Amino acid sequence: MRKCTSCNSGVLKPHFLDELFRAHICSACGGNWILIEDYVAWKEHNPQHTFPSDLDFAQVDVADSRKALLCPVSGAIMQKFRISSRSDRRVDYSPAVGGLWLDKGEWELLKSEGLAGSLNAVVTHQWQQKVRQESARGTFSEIYRQKFGEEVYEKIKDLRAWLQAQPQKADLRAYLLAEDPYSAEK
Repeated sequence: MRKCTSCNSGVLKPHFLDELFRAHICSACGGNWILIEDYVAWKEHNPQHTFPSDLDFAQVDVADSRKALLCPVSGAIMQKFRISSRSDRRVDYSPAVGGLWLDKGEWELLKSEGLAGSLNAVVTHQWQQKVRQESARGTFSEIYRQKFGEEVYEKIKDLRAWLQAQPQKADLRAYLLAEDPYSAEK
């Protein structure tokens, strides 16, 4: 039996996560080691399965391993992947073996966020790029909201959307940005 990668005191015991697909659970901390191939094989055989979306995250007790974790199979340092732009939570992934470590409660968190059906996608470049883009969008939105104030920010967003929809948007921008749009001087 392998030692737990997170708490280093428990052992990883085979079980079925939510009685659905093969995984290993730590006897001490309750974390789960999942091979993506087991998850994908289960998903291919159960394409109609949906995960309950009525879970309340506030009720979920989630542990979080902030430190770097070692893959329980290869011993290599695992990569941390953000699950979404709405959450700072990260899962640990071992590209060497295609294994994913979920701290106790992270599976329930993934279900409550509607991400349990996308477990294999979370560790892809495309998913992580989308998370970074959404995070940047949220950061800039908050900067603009603080800089302009809520009312002005909402008005300028409406104006921007209207301007983007106009066929002569370049001319309209030039008109708006000109110091004196009625002067022949620059």
